[in-house]
Amino acid sequence: MFVKAFTGLVASALALAFLAVPILKLKDPALIAVIVLGVALMFIDLVQKLTDKDDR
Repeated sequence: MFVKAFTGLVASALALAFLAVPILKLKDPALIAVIVLGVALMFIDLVQKLTDKDDR
């Protein structure tokens, strides 16, 4: 469980760092909305994977 949480948080941090560049450089509202939606879905998936009872 700890390994899942740690790797999920590291992957999320790396994805946020990767996606921060287009947000800061382009400043397009539509692009920002798409990226924010994608990041929100990524965190929802991470929480669902961590709370899943089936530990594969």
